[in-house]
Amino acid sequence: MSSERSTAGISLSVPESWWEFDIRPEGRDATIRALIDERTRVIPELAPYRADLTNMLRKMAKDAHDSGAVYMGCMAENFEGVPLSATVTVSVLGAKDKQGVALSTDPRAIAESLRTITPRREGDAWRTVTTVDIPEVGVAARTFGVEDVPVAQGDTRTLRMVLTQTYIPVPGTTDQVVLVSGASPVLDLAEAFHDIFDAVTGTFRFV
Repeated sequence: MSSERSTAGISLSVPESWWEFDIRPEGRDATIRALIDERTRVIPELAPYRADLTNMLRKMAKDAHDSGAVYMGCMAENFEGVPLSATVTVSVLGAKDKQGVALSTDPRAIAESLRTITPRREGDAWRTVTTVDIPEVGVAARTFGVEDVPVAQGDTRTLRMVLTQTYIPVPGTTDQVVLVSGASPVLDLAEAFHDIFDAVTGTFRFV
């Protein structure tokens, strides 16, 4: 990990080869263009895939922003003609239910409220619920697995993704939780991506 970004009182590090840029609509296109210009200068082999990378990054940024994320780091590569992608997003959630009743921000209580998904047969979606200890942050609730995620907010269509989600209570509050979410559509590399998402989330700090 060597690329570190601080946003809205948080800090996170992603691998140096990943992309980090402004995901807000007003700054998105300009920063993506500048980033791709820089990358293709350093790595000329990426030049033929410029349009594909641009479209991929735009979609990732839009999806992240639409979901309420305040930060996104992503991997977007073309390996022998096969696109590989993954994202890590950070969102701040209000810990209240639909009726406005405050929910617990205790990591163990959050973990108890999350549902395990047990596959009935090979290839089914699955989810494991646990807690993790993040250095300098403390205990956090986590789910990891391969899940069916809505294509867009409110959309009934789903896309199967490798998913790791970590719920971190915001210090000094009783109603806010930071969600660090790692996702990739590359199911064949699920175990490797879970390890990557765990390593990235382990660098999370409040600043």
